Amino acid sequence: MTTTALQMNNNGVKDDWKSALKAPPRDTRVQTSDVTNTRGNEFDEFCLNRELLMGIFEKGWERPSPIQEAAIPVALLGRDVLARAKNGTGKTGAYIIPLLQKVDVTSQHIQALIVVPTRELALQTSHICLELSKHMNAKVMVTTGGTNLKDDILRIYDNVHVVIATPGRILDLIEKKVAVMDRCGMCVLDEADKLLSQDFKGMLDLLIGHLPNDRQILLFSATFPVTVEQFMRRHLKAAHEINLMEELTLKGVTQYYAFVQERQKVHCLNTLFSKLQINQSIIFCNSTQRVELLAKKIAELGYSCYYIHARMPQPHRNRVFHDFRNGLCRNLVCSDLFTRGIDIQAVNVVINFDFPKMAETYLHRIGRSGRFGHLGVAINLITYDDRHQLHRIESELSTTIAPIPKVIDPSLYVAEAHARGADDD
Repeated sequence: MTTTALQMNNNGVKDDWKSALKAPPRDTRVQTSDVTNTRGNEFDEFCLNRELLMGIFEKGWERPSPIQEAAIPVALLGRDVLARAKNGTGKTGAYIIPLLQKVDVTSQHIQALIVVPTRELALQTSHICLELSKHMNAKVMVTTGGTNLKDDILRIYDNVHVVIATPGRILDLIEKKVAVMDRCGMCVLDEADKLLSQDFKGMLDLLIGHLPNDRQILLFSATFPVTVEQFMRRHLKAAHEINLMEELTLKGVTQYYAFVQERQKVHCLNTLFSKLQINQSIIFCNSTQRVELLAKKIAELGYSCYYIHARMPQPHRNRVFHDFRNGLCRNLVCSDLFTRGIDIQAVNVVINFDFPKMAETYLHRIGRSGRFGHLGVAINLITYDDRHQLHRIESELSTTIAPIPKVIDPSLYVAEAHARGADDD
């Protein structure tokens, strides 16, 4: 129990406020050094509001991860931050915690903006933000393309403190003079490499132009292409740089490849399903058409399966994402829509049914397992035509993708098996 957990109430009696919290059961699964290699700080040491601390502890977060230790104190000082950290290591908490600490719930205007590249990531981020702020009376709103603009306009007029948005939608609301950003003192750009890609050409520069001159920018990116560096030089002021990317791939994810012919892939997948101890799995294809075809094949094999891709109506995508995250289905087939920042702790197997063309895409795909330092396995189905890409991606990421063994040791990706092995030792 830390000293700040015991404070005097109005009657001068020590008030142990932590004991009244409804924290979830402790997660006893093994964690890798991606999230355990900390300096030993506690959340209490960051001088956070008690209401925010209550949300943090009720979320089940016991101690800050390395990226949270590095980013939160600097962000609380008001400095611009450029942070490189792996997905799945607590990055979202690293910017939401200082952002919520700075929100003044008595002031009725937009005070913070979080910009993300996809609707699914916007929903995921807002979910975490709402959980952390549930004792604070902070008003959090998510707005993305593909949803009813009129509803968003009405919600903003009802006064909002924190907006989580995709670039096109927030620019639309700003240009309609609905979202007033002249007192928005904090802007977070998550997955900045994607936000600064051709998909969103010039949007961030326009967006920054609507913020006040004394705004604070927190920029998070797993990779650091030239576009991110150029943007940093244009808009960040004496940014504090954090780089926790001594290696790109997550430590807890074991990577394998299986050399197959195209026509053998479904049979190979069926074999994997029968042999692996899957908690939940995500299976990636390179096109929306192949996503639907594969999902149909998996269902015909008798396995529960959802699918999701960018051409589906947004309400349908939201429902699939929500139900999968809540564990209603074991397997999800998807396109690269789903590679950015989606945090589903139960996923312990990722299968690249189609091998990606880019190292960056591969990195984000396999990062869907092994979240927050837990264990996972990534299996790549490799055809003759993929062989050069396999070696190139291994080289670019300085990683090893090994041939798949006849039996994959469950302790590499099943928490209970790892725990049993540790006990045996």
